[in-house]
Amino acid sequence: MRGSILITPRSLSKGGHPALSVLQDRGYDLVMPAPGMIPDERALLGAVPDCLGWLAGVEPVSEAVINAARRLRVISRNGTGVDNLPLPALKARRIRVFRAEGANARGVAELALALTLAGLRRIVWTHEGMRRGDWPRSLGREIAGARIAVVGLGAIGTAYARMCLDLGARVAGHDPFAPEGLFPDRGFVRTTLDAALAGADVVSLHAPMPADGRPLLTAARISALAQGAVVVNTARAGLVDPMAVRAALGSGRIACYATDVFETEPPAPSPLLDHPGVVMTSHIGGFTDASVERSTIRAVENLLLVLDGDAD
Repeated sequence: MRGSILITPRSLSKGGHPALSVLQDRGYDLVMPAPGMIPDERALLGAVPDCLGWLAGVEPVSEAVINAARRLRVISRNGTGVDNLPLPALKARRIRVFRAEGANARGVAELALALTLAGLRRIVWTHEGMRRGDWPRSLGREIAGARIAVVGLGAIGTAYARMCLDLGARVAGHDPFAPEGLFPDRGFVRTTLDAALAGADVVSLHAPMPADGRPLLTAARISALAQGAVVVNTARAGLVDPMAVRAALGSGRIACYATDVFETEPPAPSPLLDHPGVVMTSHIGGFTDASVERSTIRAVENLLLVLDGDAD
């Protein structure tokens, strides 16, 4: 064996994915300390010391784990986010970090659109009412003509914005780092965060956490939304102020908060998540057959760039 590679994404750690066999065919041993689960620090500390590479998921990684990784050369995420990694510690150790950029964009964007439509048409509440034997008929809203704020114009936010534009929505996007000219002649406007949120019927979050760790969606910004707005979060739980969102659900400023992301998984009960206006999915944005396939292949390719010596 040429060495060991740690495999920790829940979608892969039970083994069997064909892309992982590429690593085994190259002579690497695969280490899976928590099959089908998110490994905790203890499991990582026990598994990482002899690993050359790490195909990583969303599990929190502490500096202690990196300090124990005495042979580690590269971490390859099967997604785009890296805020679960201690980047300064990795840089100090000269451990390369790669992301599967854009590989799961379609899956996450489609879920964001599904949650948007569920909020606008009150699908979850109608379903629950019928389960109780009632016949609820809430007046829904159409996405055509709705004003949608897209916060973050990376691969996911851009894909979501295109879907909304195709359905006739008016889209205002905010991202200080995205390239210009993303949507020529499409009725799209790129603006500041506050301008995008002002009067928005729907807000969809696709941004990383700010460097200061503070939420983007604060009480002041929520107050600028249209009455009965739908807020969709498939990015980071910390992007919203939970108490401000809870208060806005109570006042009716927000009619639905739909989230696929949480501070801990599975989430603990909280005043926000316990509110009947909240719709939750279990971090399934990128968990589609096509997204898992693309992101796994990309993550394996990135690992081998380093481990087989082809990366700069």
